[in-house]
Amino acid sequence: MKELQLKYGCNPNQKPSKVYMQDGSELPITVLNGKPGYINLLDGLNGWQLVKELKQATGLAAATSFKHVSPAGAAVGLEMDDVLKKIYWVDDLGDLSPLACAYARARGADRMSSFGDFISLSDPCDVDTARLIKREVSDGVIAPGYSPEALEILKQKKNGNYCVLQIDENYIPDPIEHKQVFGITFEQGRNNLVINKELLNEVVTENKDIPDSAKIDLMIALITLKYTQSNSVCFAKGGQAIGIGAGQQSRVHCTRLAGQKADNWFLRQCPKVLNLPFKENIRRADRDNAIDLYIGEEYMDVLADGAWEKVFTEKPEVFTKEEKRAWLDQMQDVALGSDAFFPFGDNIERAHKSGVKYIAQPGGSVRDDNVIDVCNKYGMAMAFTKIRLFHH
Repeated sequence: MKELQLKYGCNPNQKPSKVYMQDGSELPITVLNGKPGYINLLDGLNGWQLVKELKQATGLAAATSFKHVSPAGAAVGLEMDDVLKKIYWVDDLGDLSPLACAYARARGADRMSSFGDFISLSDPCDVDTARLIKREVSDGVIAPGYSPEALEILKQKKNGNYCVLQIDENYIPDPIEHKQVFGITFEQGRNNLVINKELLNEVVTENKDIPDSAKIDLMIALITLKYTQSNSVCFAKGGQAIGIGAGQQSRVHCTRLAGQKADNWFLRQCPKVLNLPFKENIRRADRDNAIDLYIGEEYMDVLADGAWEKVFTEKPEVFTKEEKRAWLDQMQDVALGSDAFFPFGDNIERAHKSGVKYIAQPGGSVRDDNVIDVCNKYGMAMAFTKIRLFHH
C-alpha cells in the first residue's frame, strides 16, 4: 500500500487527509482492521519508536499508552506484585506474559489519561495482551505482528471497528525528516540518539551510586521523554513510568504535574484506597474517576451525600492530608528524567517530595551548582547526560 486515505486530519474540518511515502515507496504499516485517524497514526508511529527503543535498551518487551501525541504511560515487561495487579485491574487474569505485563503497567500508571489510548507494542501481540486490551477503552494498537487468536480477539472490539496496525519492524526511515508549518517546510536530522547506560556515567553529586535497576528506570524515563511533547519530565520506578509531565512552558510545572501523577500512582496502593467499598456493577471508568477524586483535593465530589451512594456500598472515611503525606513518605528510590536542564533547585525540592533518589538531566544551567547542592542535601545521585531531548 502506497497511500492511505484518512477520514479527516486533526479536526473534522481539515480535509482532505492522507498519509503516503514522499518517495512513492510502500508504506511500512498495514491496516489489519478498522480505519486509523490522523492522530491515531501520530500516536502509533511515535509510540512504536518509543517501545522499539525501550526493547533495544533493556532487552525486555515494552509497551506504551499514547494520548494526543504524548505517552500517558510506558513500561517494560517485568512481573507485577499483587498490589500492582490490583490497582491495574488485572488481578483476575492470572499470570500474564511479559508483553501483557508491560501494557498493564503502561496503561495502569495513569488510567485517567490512558482512557481511549492508542497502544504500541514492541513484540508481536499475544493472547494475554489482546485479552487485556479488549476490555479497556482504546482507539487502536500497533505492533510488529499478531498471533491469529490475538488478532481475532482484537477484531471484536468496537463492534468490529477497532484499529489494528502492523508495522514493518525492519523499516528504517530516512535520516533527514521534514514537516510543514504554515506552508513552510522544515528540515532536520532525525533524532537517532541511542539512549543507554553510558549516558549516565557523569555523576556530579556526592552520591555516585546508581544501581542497575535505577539505570533501567532512568533509561525508561529518558526514552519516554524523547517522544513526549516538551517541556517534559518523567518519574519512573520498577520498570515503568509512574508520572509524566508533558507540554508545559515552565519546567517546575512539568515537575509538579509529573510528581502529582507519581503521587497518585503510589496513593492508589495505600490499603485505604485498595479497600474502597465499590458497588459490584460500577464501570471501570467510573471506578477510576472515583479513585482519582478520593485521593485528590476535591474528594467531597465523591464523598458528599448523594454522590457516594452512586459508587460505594458504604461511605468511606476521608483520606486526610496527613494520612496521604505519611503514606507518600514511604515512596523511595524513584528515578527522574528531564528533557532539558533544571534551571532552579525548586524542581529538586519538588522531586524529593515524591521519593526521587536518582536523576538524569542534561546539565548546563548557570545554576547547576544550586541544583547539585539541593541533590546533595537529600543524598540524591544525579547524572549529567549533556543531551537535550526536546520533541515537537
